[in-house]
Amino acid sequence: MQSKMDFLDKQNICGGGGGGGGVITGKFSSWSPLLLLVTLVALLSFQITTRTLYPPVLISGQPAAAVAGEESGISAGSRSCAGFYGSPPARKVVMSIEEFGGVGDGKTSNTETFREAVRYMQRFGESGGSQLNVPKGRWVTGSFNLTSHFTLFLEEGAVLLGSQVPEEWPIIEPLPSYGRGRERLGGRHISLIHGDGLTDVVITGHNGTIDGQGKMWWDLWWNRTLEYTRGHLIELMNSNSILISNLTLRDSPFWTIHPIYCSNVVVRDMTILAPLNAPNTDGIDPDSCTNVCIEDCYIESGDDLVAVKSGWDQYGIKMARPSSNIIVRRVSGTTPTCSGVGIGSEMSGGIFNVTIEDLNVWNSAAGVRIKTDKGRGGYIANITISNITMNRVKVPIRFSRGSNDHPDDGWDPKALPVVMGVSISNVVSYNSTKAPVLMGIEDAPFGGICMKNVSLLGLVSSASWHCEYVSGFADEVFPVPCPQLQDNFSSSWCSYS
Repeated sequence: MQSKMDFLDKQNICGGGGGGGGVITGKFSSWSPLLLLVTLVALLSFQITTRTLYPPVLISGQPAAAVAGEESGISAGSRSCAGFYGSPPARKVVMSIEEFGGVGDGKTSNTETFREAVRYMQRFGESGGSQLNVPKGRWVTGSFNLTSHFTLFLEEGAVLLGSQVPEEWPIIEPLPSYGRGRERLGGRHISLIHGDGLTDVVITGHNGTIDGQGKMWWDLWWNRTLEYTRGHLIELMNSNSILISNLTLRDSPFWTIHPIYCSNVVVRDMTILAPLNAPNTDGIDPDSCTNVCIEDCYIESGDDLVAVKSGWDQYGIKMARPSSNIIVRRVSGTTPTCSGVGIGSEMSGGIFNVTIEDLNVWNSAAGVRIKTDKGRGGYIANITISNITMNRVKVPIRFSRGSNDHPDDGWDPKALPVVMGVSISNVVSYNSTKAPVLMGIEDAPFGGICMKNVSLLGLVSSASWHCEYVSGFADEVFPVPCPQLQDNFSSSWCSYS
């Protein structure tokens, strides 16, 4: 008989193990999706502008980029997310890790040195903040926590190396919106660079490098000897005003950058690298966050380049903390097994107001992908995808079901997700292998799918779209889309119509 561990190992692919309260409660999310859709259509028909059980943007009829800009004080046309964080502040106290006894010889452990340095600099948080500089060298360290009003600055030639001693990545409690470790029952290894409940945090430098030395962890996963869920390279929780920029991150044990329960997060000008067969090495995964900007990044990964998440099955439903106002702009890269940008599959707290634009993906399994399943509950709403270029991407556009992974036996098969309002425009895919695959869920069809100016070039003449339980409208799409996207009624949902 197949063990649960074996089962989860096989399912840990493509993003699986892959503030404020939510807008849909756990009880409400278990209602019939048909009733939810009828309610939503009624609300739209009356053009109500007050807060309802659905995200307000669904009622406004505006594209996600416009609403995200309004709520964050950023002009949608500015094509910059500076307003999410602004310029890094000058810190009053600036010190080097060498002043605390750090040794950058690539051998000496600096774990306690980094921990001591941050503890010391914490005292300056309310009096001008502090900055810890890491000079040129190879600095071995285990996990350490950051503090508020703090900058970690890696100078040119500085390399942080993740410790190869698992005990230097301590076990911490599982995330409440996941209920357990994403890969294994119980707790999880802390990230290499971690923070919880912080304000005003900057991780930056002159293109210094943070190297998780993840092969040790990948081997544990491949050998099925992993006891606890692997740690991230960077994880910040319950925090706000975060900037991560101008660095190279490589070989993370698990997802690389994971902000969760955070607001006002900017990740820009980053290079993120992992071997293309390294398991679950997602690039950037905003999770139950609001006001997030990811721009001008290059990513090579063994999983999704970017994945937007919001909790796992009944735990995400209960916490009901959505991801909202997410901008992904000018990201390029490759992932042979997964997608350029994925939404889900863990989306049980809800995801709305996501803008994806100027994406360049090649040699990948999918370009953009929405992933969900029975038991997830929640909703995905008001997604705007535009100006996408793909080359040698197997399935350019994919909506998938059947992730078939659940945290435990407590998941509710009647908790069906609602997907409504996905606009895709100005897409060109060269040397495509397959036509789009759009798979909704029986009794929970995906609606309001709008496509305009989409060209999929290089497909064999026999290739055809594969669509089930979806509805929408398409204009200037080649090859001719499936009949489910030729619904004139759905054209009223489309922002370009």
